[in-house]
Amino acid sequence: MLRRVVQNFTTRLATALLSFGVVWLTARYLGAAGRGAVSLFVTDCAAILLFIGLLGGSSLIYLAPRRNLWHLLLPAYGWATLVCALGTGMVALLRQPAPAYLLHLGVLSLLQAFFSINTALLLGRRREGTYNLLTLAQVALLAGTLLLAFKFGGRWVSVETYYYAAYMAFGLPLLLSLVPLLRLPDPRRRRGLRLRATTRELARHSRGAHFSNMLAFANYRLGYYFVAYFADARAVGVLSVGVALMEAIWLIPRSAALVQYVDLVNTPGGSPLPESALRVGRLAVLGTAAAVLVLVAVPPAMLTAVFGREFGPAQTVMRLLAPGSVMMAVQMLISSYFAGRAQYRINNAATLFGLVLTLTGGLLLIPRLGIEGAALASTLSYTASTAFLLWHFRRATGLGITTFLPGPTDITRAWQLLRSR
Repeated sequence: MLRRVVQNFTTRLATALLSFGVVWLTARYLGAAGRGAVSLFVTDCAAILLFIGLLGGSSLIYLAPRRNLWHLLLPAYGWATLVCALGTGMVALLRQPAPAYLLHLGVLSLLQAFFSINTALLLGRRREGTYNLLTLAQVALLAGTLLLAFKFGGRWVSVETYYYAAYMAFGLPLLLSLVPLLRLPDPRRRRGLRLRATTRELARHSRGAHFSNMLAFANYRLGYYFVAYFADARAVGVLSVGVALMEAIWLIPRSAALVQYVDLVNTPGGSPLPESALRVGRLAVLGTAAAVLVLVAVPPAMLTAVFGREFGPAQTVMRLLAPGSVMMAVQMLISSYFAGRAQYRINNAATLFGLVLTLTGGLLLIPRLGIEGAALASTLSYTASTAFLLWHFRRATGLGITTFLPGPTDITRAWQLLRSR
C-alpha cells in the first residue's frame, strides 16, 4: 500500500508542479486581473462538473469492480451532456458573460466531464498507472501549450489563449483514455434491463456519495465569488494564487486517501482499517504539516519576484490558511474511510456544517477584511468540519485524533523513505 501511495504521490507531485506552472504563467503574463478572470472560468467549470457527479463521480469507482463498465459509461455520458448544457445556461442567466465565454465554458466542461468519467472507471478497475499517466498528461499539455503561447507567441498573451490551450489539454487525453477502456473484457452489448438497473443503482450511490463533494466545492470556492462581489477580479487573482499554493500541498493526503478508498471498495464491509493504512495516514499528515511550514516561511518578496508585484499579499492568505490546510489532511483521510464504507451521510453532514461557517464567515469577514477574511473563514470551516468527522470516526472505530498524530516511529519511517528516494 505504501508503494502505491508513493507512486500516486509522485504523479500528483508532478501534476501539482505543472499546475503551479499554469498558475505562474497566467499570473506572470496576464497580471492579477487576468489571473482572476482565469480563476473565475475554472471555478465556473468546476461548479458545472460538480453536478455531473450526481450520476457518476466517485460512485463510478465504487461500482466499476461490480458492474459492466459500458452500463456505467452510457448513463454517465448522457447525464454529463445534459448537465453541461444546463449549467452553461445557468451561468448565462446569473453572470451574463459574453457569448464566446459561454461557448468555451460549455465545450470545455463537457470534455473534462467525459475525461473524468473514463478515468474514474479505469481507477475502479485498479488501472492506477494508466490513471496517473492520463492525469499527468492533461496538466502537462496545458502548461506546455501556455508556455509556448505566452513566451514565444507574442500576440497570444491573453485570457483567450487559456481557452485554446485547454482544448488541447482536455481533448487529447480524452481520446487516449478510450484506448484502455476498449481493451477491458466487459461485453459491449446493450441489455436494456441490466442497463436500467445499473443506472438506477448508479444514481442511488451517486446522490449520497457526491452531495458532500458539492458542499465541499462551495466551501473551497465560495470565497472567490464573495471577493469578486465585494472587491474585484484583481483581488480574486491574488486570493487564487495563495489558495492554489496551499491546496497544492493537499496532494499528499489526497494520494493516501485515494489509495485507501480504492482498497476499501474492493474489500468486505466489516474489515477494519489495517495498521498499514493508519501508518500511511500519519505519514500523510506529517508530510502536509512539514510542507505547510515550508510554504508559510516563504517571504512576500519571493512571491512578488515569481508572480509579479501585485501578488505580495498572497503570503498573508497562506498564513491564515495554514492551520486549516493541516486539518484538511485529517479530514480527507476520514472522509475516504466513510465513503469507502458507503456511509455518505456522515460526510455530508460534516461538509454541510462547514458550509454554514463558510457562508457566515464570508458575509461577516470578507466585507471587512477582504481576501484575508476569505482565508480566515476557510480555516474556521475546515477546522469545524474536521472536528465533526473525528467525533464520528471515534464512535465508528474507537480511534481518535491521536491515530493521525505522527510519533517518533513515523518520523523515522518518513526519513528512511526520503533517504531511499
